Amino acid sequence: MIIPRAIKKLIENFEKLPAIGPKTAARLTFYLLHVPQKQLDEFAEAIGELKKNTVLCSICFNVSETNPCPICADQNRDKSIICVVSQPLDVLAIEKAEGFKGVYHVLHGLINPLENIGPDELRINELIHRIKNSPVPVKELILATNPTMEGEATAMYIANEVRKFKIQNSKFKITRLGQGLPTGGDLEYADEMTLAKALEGRREY
Repeated sequence: MIIPRAIKKLIENFEKLPAIGPKTAARLTFYLLHVPQKQLDEFAEAIGELKKNTVLCSICFNVSETNPCPICADQNRDKSIICVVSQPLDVLAIEKAEGFKGVYHVLHGLINPLENIGPDELRINELIHRIKNSPVPVKELILATNPTMEGEATAMYIANEVRKFKIQNSKFKITRLGQGLPTGGDLEYADEMTLAKALEGRREY
């Protein structure tokens, strides 16, 4: 079958996206063939404006329409508590829970030697500078990276780097997100690491 150049080009571009294989790329492309032209134009316009109308916040490096972002500019947020996450999507997830009133710092990745991603490729140096020069003394640094090998390695690296310099605030502490069994989960279906973390993080009842 001779595939038209426009279709082939779009399939190839879809394949460059994460978790999109050749079959899914082809399925999406042929689906778009049946979409009204107006909808296609809106789709193309949205893609074209994606980077033009977004910026990285110069304080927390979250993606936003303004600099600083609405969270960093919000006077009601507790600037003394910084939650470190790997991606902007993690900020959205925590914000949906509506329980956190501090601010964020987005690393834009995790330390991963297999993919040649080291500390210098992340926003770790900016985090260190931010803590040192914060107009409001930082009381707590929450390491909210994923509980994976890469997430744990990144959290450990940041903790070690932060401990190298002296914090003026005597109340300063480094914390890690609680890990363990999800609400409604069954013990028999939990993996060994989840159970181990649940035991380590047990509290008085």
